[in-house]
Amino acid sequence: MRTVDEHRRVVAGLITARAPLAVPVADALGLALACDVVAPLSLPGFDNSAMDGYAVVAEDIATAADDTPVRLPVTEDIPAGRTDIPTLRPGTAHRIMTGAPLPAGATAVIPVEATDRGVDTVAIRAAARQGQHIRRAGEDVTAGTTVLQTGQVITPAAIGLAAALGLAELTVIPRQRVLVVSTGTELVAAGGPLQPGQIYESNGAMLAAAVRNAGGEVVASPMTGDDVDSFREVLRRHCADADLVITTGGVSAGAYEVVKDALTEGGVQFVKVAMQPGMPQGAGLLDDGADGTPIITLPGNPVSALVSFEVFVRPALRAAMGLPHTERPRRTAMLTEDLVSPRGKRQFRRGVFDPVTDTVTGYGPPASHHLRWLASANCLLELDEDTAEVAAGSRVQLWDLR
Repeated sequence: MRTVDEHRRVVAGLITARAPLAVPVADALGLALACDVVAPLSLPGFDNSAMDGYAVVAEDIATAADDTPVRLPVTEDIPAGRTDIPTLRPGTAHRIMTGAPLPAGATAVIPVEATDRGVDTVAIRAAARQGQHIRRAGEDVTAGTTVLQTGQVITPAAIGLAAALGLAELTVIPRQRVLVVSTGTELVAAGGPLQPGQIYESNGAMLAAAVRNAGGEVVASPMTGDDVDSFREVLRRHCADADLVITTGGVSAGAYEVVKDALTEGGVQFVKVAMQPGMPQGAGLLDDGADGTPIITLPGNPVSALVSFEVFVRPALRAAMGLPHTERPRRTAMLTEDLVSPRGKRQFRRGVFDPVTDTVTGYGPPASHHLRWLASANCLLELDEDTAEVAAGSRVQLWDLR
């Protein structure tokens, strides 16, 4: 059998980054920059007021106090957005709003709260130091400065900065476009009636959500029965739009293994991986022209499918998009119960980690169809291939899913 680490390397080698792409700034959220962003202009672009108040010459109000206010004529109103910048004459004041351009000759802004709010003449009740409440041009960003770096993930603040610099687009590593295909004649779409022997399709919805949670984009999530031609038609119809295909089901050793039957003679290798759950796996390139579309084939049991995605696909997917934290955080905690594990396989068990007590408890049975327990777990317990028994009180490794 292939080891977990070997199969992780195979999958990582298949999922590669798309070419950098210029996208509208608003669409760059959560993506990694493909190149540095250099400021084309300074911020602020001009000296402006940091307060609603009055632009003055500081020396004119040096003696101002509550009991001895200084009165000045107000000769201009300067709202934010005014484009003709006036000149302040000594011995006068200009009423000015936050963000409005500072008039030439002004050396300070006195807040409106320190005045009587006069319109024609203002009584000023406090002195001001030189430069008080003035934002100087370029004090935030100087034109020509690198303000965002290659590999940086775009946040709302970064979008705000790019917009403030007048940038319409950012060059990013695009999201991976993923096709998720669920297989099985027994599958029925949610909302429809069930016949005996049928089940509602859940893997597609679950893995599509996992792809989005990892930062990828889902191009489609169809389901297909156990017919090889129908399965191939689904791939043909959607592969042109996908960078990666993920399938679930049809990869075991029984009859009606549609994925295996359709792809064994192509560029996909089906293997057994020494892990529980998730032993039957497949990976390779579809023979669909060019260099072939990468395809990862996962088991059909829902816990096996999602655990396999976490172990093999999620880290490779995030790495291909240049995103940080490709791996779930690894921690150790004290086990609260005795556990057994199949020797020779790496076991991933659902667990509940309590960071307050630094303990972890196995959660639910280990079988791969118990989805309920995985839905409420916050970690995966990782028991290595040489472990058959773990005693309560031992420290064990876990993958933090929180």
